[in-house]
Amino acid sequence: MSEVEGQTVLVTGAAQGLGAAIARHLHDCGARLILMDWNEERLSETVSACPGAMTVVVNLGDAGATQRALDSFVTSPVDTVIHNAAILRVESLEDVSLEAFQATMDVGIQAGFQLTKAVWPHMQKSGGALVFVSSRSGIEGFPDETAYCASKHALEGFSKCLAMEGEPHGILSVTVTPGMYMRTPMSEITYPPELREKWIDPIELAPAFEYLATRPMQLSGQRLSAWELSQEQLQR
Repeated sequence: MSEVEGQTVLVTGAAQGLGAAIARHLHDCGARLILMDWNEERLSETVSACPGAMTVVVNLGDAGATQRALDSFVTSPVDTVIHNAAILRVESLEDVSLEAFQATMDVGIQAGFQLTKAVWPHMQKSGGALVFVSSRSGIEGFPDETAYCASKHALEGFSKCLAMEGEPHGILSVTVTPGMYMRTPMSEITYPPELREKWIDPIELAPAFEYLATRPMQLSGQRLSAWELSQEQLQR
């Protein structure tokens, strides 16, 4: 029996890649799922493997639509939020439009803020877990990723502040990097051939998110590797 059985867990970017893998794993653990994504067709594929999950089709880059969606379903406690949705466009600075830059920031950090604000009052009463999917781009810069790096750096700082504010209430806040090359639609754009030879199915990283949903408060405020955490869980 998993400790997350019966929890209500919200996962963004759940239509494909890591988000879909996390959803499938947590469903198998008995969690009640709220799955958010803009891609209705692909989201339905995830739900076919997660019967009973609630789906919310919304563009997280649209603040108004996101808020309306949150107002409609966050009417009872959400125990864990896993903010995985992101936009990565590989473009040099001279080619990045203001609209593209803003969209990346909106999905990454603006939506993260809105999600947190929506669940925070409930979590202040009973605790909770806030898990933000980051990457090396959250601490390093990469050419042609100005918007993506900026959004991930912002998530890192946001999570650290939440960890401090949430500690008195039993609210865990962490950032999580894959920690291993994984095959996703995003990595199919960015990975060179030598890394594609090493990539794994993202389902192998999902146990880390199950563990974080149990609120190991000693980890709050940290930047963690999903690969390392998952390997530790498998060895228990």
